[in-house]
Amino acid sequence: MEPSKHKKDRVLVFLEGGELLKITENELLRYDLRPGAELSAELAEELKRAAARSEMKARGAQLTGSRMLSKKQVVEHLTRRGGDRDAAEETANWLEELGAVDEAAYGAAIVRHYSAAGYGPGRIRQELQRRGVPRELWEELLSQMPPAEEAAERFIQSKCKGKQLDGEMLRKLSAALQRRGFSWQDIGPVLRRLEDEIQE
Repeated sequence: MEPSKHKKDRVLVFLEGGELLKITENELLRYDLRPGAELSAELAEELKRAAARSEMKARGAQLTGSRMLSKKQVVEHLTRRGGDRDAAEETANWLEELGAVDEAAYGAAIVRHYSAAGYGPGRIRQELQRRGVPRELWEELLSQMPPAEEAAERFIQSKCKGKQLDGEMLRKLSAALQRRGFSWQDIGPVLRRLEDEIQE
């Protein structure tokens, strides 16, 4: 047995037949391994599985230590290069239990970011879905947004500074708002007010 020169906390175990096991210090202590110990084929397989789980947990902890992610994203990252899906899901659940994955806080950050950037509820729903935030959290998260009508009005005002408003401009603004995830229910009242101002 010897410590790995390339990976910290990794131990290389050389078996008599020439096979090499790469395990973590956790497995070394848990299985009470020492040079010259008898190791059955079953125990060697169990060690490999345990080491793979430990390695996946370490990768998951490293991922969530640098940024917020949903459980779905953790699983996708861990299985991207052929990792075991069950072990990845187990790791995502473990990270959630530790508090390293908090989907409600992650969803709230997404809502704040996209609503501040001028996006409407439809687009924010797409982002929540794309990033794997559970659907049962969506309504509560979206209720934290400023009213969509106000956000649509702010967007229009930001695009109209110093420009003459006319029917063509209003049509373009309406299309832009729809692309940004606002519904006609949000856009209509704002456009009607602006049309009344133009007529006056």
